[in-house]
Amino acid sequence: MKKKERVFAAIRKEAVDHVPTGFSLHFPGESQQGEEAVKAHLQFFRETDTDIIKIMNENLVPDAGDILRPKDWDKIPSYSLKDGFMQAQLEMVKRIMDQADGDAFSVGTLHGICASAIHPIEARYGYEKVREMFCVHLREDKQPVVEAWKRICDGMCQLAIAYRELGLDGIYYAGLGAEKRYFTDEEFEAFIAPLDKEILKASKEAGNINFMHMCKDGLNMERYASYADLADVVNWGVYETDFSLEEGRKLFPKATVMGGLANRKGVMVDGTTEELKEAAKAVIRDFGKEGFILGADCTLPTEIPYERIRAIAEAAREI
Repeated sequence: MKKKERVFAAIRKEAVDHVPTGFSLHFPGESQQGEEAVKAHLQFFRETDTDIIKIMNENLVPDAGDILRPKDWDKIPSYSLKDGFMQAQLEMVKRIMDQADGDAFSVGTLHGICASAIHPIEARYGYEKVREMFCVHLREDKQPVVEAWKRICDGMCQLAIAYRELGLDGIYYAGLGAEKRYFTDEEFEAFIAPLDKEILKASKEAGNINFMHMCKDGLNMERYASYADLADVVNWGVYETDFSLEEGRKLFPKATVMGGLANRKGVMVDGTTEELKEAAKAVIRDFGKEGFILGADCTLPTEIPYERIRAIAEAAREI
C-alpha cells in the first residue's frame, strides 16, 4: 500500500498492511514562517518518513489591541483569505505541497475557535490570563464576545475550504476549551461547540477529512461526544487527560483513533531507540490495527532528533 492509500484505509476501518503513522512538532522560531518554514517542513517529512504530513500553522490571528472588557471585543474585525496572515499560510501550504511527497496523506493545521480567539491577545496578557478573561467577559456581557468569535469562525471556515482547494486531504483541527477549569459544560455547549462545529462542517462539505485534536489536560471528553459525525479521526492527550484509547473508541465509535504515545515524557524522550520501537509495537499489539493511526498525545518536543520519529515509523512497518 502507498501512504495515502494506507491512511484512507485506516479511516475507513479497512485492512491495512501496517498501521500508518503521523507526528508533528513546532519548528524553531526562525523556521516557523516563509521560506524557512517550507524548508523545515520538507526536511521533517523527508527524514521522518511517516504516512501523514501535517503542515503547521504559526500564521495566527493578529493582535487587535487591548481587550480588557467585553466591549473591547468589537475591535476584532471580520477576516477573509485576503488578510496577510491568511495569505502567508496559504502561500506556505502551496509551496510545501508543490514539493512534498505526493504519496503521503496531507493535513493542514487549523486552530479551533477557542485557540484562534486566544491568539490576538495572548502576547499581551499571557495564556492563563486570557483563558480566565474569556470566562469573565462571557459572564459579564456575552454579546460582543460571541459576535467577535463568529467573525473569527467565518475566517476559519474560509481557510478550511482553501486548504482543500490547494490539494490537502484534510485538516488537523486543534480543538480547545473543554478543560474543566475554565468554561462550564453549559458555556462550552452554548459558545464553543456551535462555532467548532460550523468550521468542521464547512471543512467536511469542502471534501476534507477532519482530524479532530482535543488539546490540553483536564478535559471533559464528553463535551466532544456531539462532534462525532464531523470527526473522521480523533486524537487527544491520552496520558495528560487520563482518557484511554479504548475509552476514546467507545466515545467516538465511527471515528479512527490516532495516538498511543506520550509526546513529551517517558520513552519518547528518555528511551533508547529500541525501547521506543518496542513501545510503539506494544501500543499496536494492545489496541489492534483496525481503525488506528499511531501518533502522540500532541506535538513532540521541537528539539527531538528526527531519527527517533523515523524509528517509530519503521517499528509500525515491522508488526
